[in-house]
Amino acid sequence: MDALTLITFFICLSIFLSPHLERNRLWRATLTPLASIIGSGYLVSAPLLYYTLGSYAFLGMLLIVTFAYLIGGAIRYNILKAEGIIYGDEDFKHKELLREMETFSNLSLSFAYMVSVAFYLRLLSSFIFSGFFERNNLYENLLTTFILAFVGVSGYLKGLSFLEFLERYAVGIKLSVIVSFFLALLLYNYPYVGFFQSPKGVNFETLRVLAGILLIVQGFETSKYLYQEYSPEERVRSMKLAQIFSALIYLSFIVTVTPLFYRLKIVKLDETSIIFVASSLSLILKYLIILGSLMSQFSAGVADTIGSGGLIEEETRGKVSSKLGYLLTSVVGIVLVWSANIFEIITYASKAFAFYYLLQGVIALTVSLSKREYKNSLTFSLTLLGLSFVVLFGESAE
Repeated sequence: MDALTLITFFICLSIFLSPHLERNRLWRATLTPLASIIGSGYLVSAPLLYYTLGSYAFLGMLLIVTFAYLIGGAIRYNILKAEGIIYGDEDFKHKELLREMETFSNLSLSFAYMVSVAFYLRLLSSFIFSGFFERNNLYENLLTTFILAFVGVSGYLKGLSFLEFLERYAVGIKLSVIVSFFLALLLYNYPYVGFFQSPKGVNFETLRVLAGILLIVQGFETSKYLYQEYSPEERVRSMKLAQIFSALIYLSFIVTVTPLFYRLKIVKLDETSIIFVASSLSLILKYLIILGSLMSQFSAGVADTIGSGGLIEEETRGKVSSKLGYLLTSVVGIVLVWSANIFEIITYASKAFAFYYLLQGVIALTVSLSKREYKNSLTFSLTLLGLSFVVLFGESAE
């Protein structure tokens, strides 16, 4: 299993980092949302959903990725129909109102990025200690604080360009690790794939927990902000591709890993339980999982710091520089790390992103109603109801 895992990893890495794939324009446009969606969320989602739904964790993931695709539909609609109104010369009765909502939604996204940076880097520390040391909450918080301070101060003093080279390799490494892990799970576990125990009862509290982990499939909205390099049609296609590809990864992973939680009789579930599962399959796989998670968490944290700083500068019209925005993002992250645990941070971030999506949904609904596209209006209305539930009732799985 060690040899097979390692060979699979390097074959996949050579494919995902190949010059031919890198030259593909659609793939390059897809990398940004895909990198954001597939951080280590797929690793955290497994213990979370198993804890919440037992053997029916797959159905919970199916609900989450389907709902995320509907949210993406509202943002894709805004790319094609609303951007021309908000930023262009197209005449519209409520144009100023749409502009104000767009500004407010961007500021909400900036705050959401601040929360997600804390989540990404706190998770990075958890994986370091799970892989190489004994778990210690104090030391993990101190390490996260150091990393946040390093990113913030470096961004304030020099900008973050010297860290950006990590972004090029992050997706390739993550996808290679995922394929290797999936193959090992499939070979080891295929006779047992299925439902092994009575599912836990689904009630209002279950739905609240599911609403609280929307963050794990967040990131597709980044396609909206690639307008300097890609056309609206290209951005829409990149978002669809990233969401479909990531959904297949999440669903396949949940199906193959859930039986192992039951078979290994794992009682204590936390954000790094997956390392124990990986080490039971292969020693090499354990360290590949750690490597992939460290790379993805650090690069995702840096990416969201850059995004937050850029949005702050844009929406304050330069009154607050992006460099100061980087520092502010890190300060907020440090406060969160010391005031909330990892699952609470997931919930806060989910609510923050849900509020951003809510505002984008209102924009889509307003434009679709004005254009008398009532089928779209009905879909957006149902999506807004779901997002309202996430904002109001999303709960930590802790």
